[in-house]
Amino acid sequence: MTRIIENFAEISGMYDAVFCDLWGCVHNGVEPFAEAINALLAFKAQGGTVLLLTNAPRPRASVATQLDRIGVPRDCWDVIATSGDSARAAMLTGAVGQKVWHIGEPHDAPFFEKMELIDNAVEITQVPLDQAEGIVCTGPFDPKADPADMRPQFLLAKTRGLKLLCANPDIIVDRGESREWCAGALAKLYTEMGGESLYFGKPHPPIYDLARRRLTQIGKGTSDDRILAIGDGIVTDIPGGVGENIDTLFITGGLARAETGTDTQPDASKLARFLTDAQLEPTYSIGYLR
Repeated sequence: MTRIIENFAEISGMYDAVFCDLWGCVHNGVEPFAEAINALLAFKAQGGTVLLLTNAPRPRASVATQLDRIGVPRDCWDVIATSGDSARAAMLTGAVGQKVWHIGEPHDAPFFEKMELIDNAVEITQVPLDQAEGIVCTGPFDPKADPADMRPQFLLAKTRGLKLLCANPDIIVDRGESREWCAGALAKLYTEMGGESLYFGKPHPPIYDLARRRLTQIGKGTSDDRILAIGDGIVTDIPGGVGENIDTLFITGGLARAETGTDTQPDASKLARFLTDAQLEPTYSIGYLR
């Protein structure tokens, strides 16, 4: 049974590094959570390493810029690993061909930039759907639109046997008080329609492999039993950590706030029912990272 804790300091001494989710844990897309920032700063002060592990469909430099913009201080984290970088590496090695149809917004353009880690990258060209060899999905064209609106295009893509590279497996995200669709919702629909979707972010292994490499690159490599995965995603963060044999801290006040009855802390009985339905057992649970 998950252990409900009052604050991160209760358990932080058992870990050398955290793989910490961003949206819903450290910020809400508009502003940072002060208590979460303080918790990460305290962990770093005792020698811990903070790796921000995010399903953002963008390069890590772009994510760092976004964090600066909304006020997340750079001294509360050490390094970033993104679903975007993991997926970009696959795209640049030809996972969905060279001519791709891009589903996403204009601000996702950095996804198509070269990566230093990839030698002999293929030349990617963005083309209309009827000319494409594959699909790259960084998110919906409109995050507020119903994913089902994509059914006509997906039917054509499936008929042509195109693979869809999903740069962000998240289904939904809360931007302030507004809920938006993510690339994972489109990939899920495409799969349900009989298409093939390729995933590289949480909960899938490629992003965790990238995260470990990032730790090693900064001289902070450690064993899995000394890493804690922190997140509010019951279909991304928690199963991802479990699948990697990493302890997990479930932030119940994020996406599952209503289902877990979270005010400052989750309602124990509602949390138990929620986790039973999800068939998951996080190592720890807390209302908000603090």
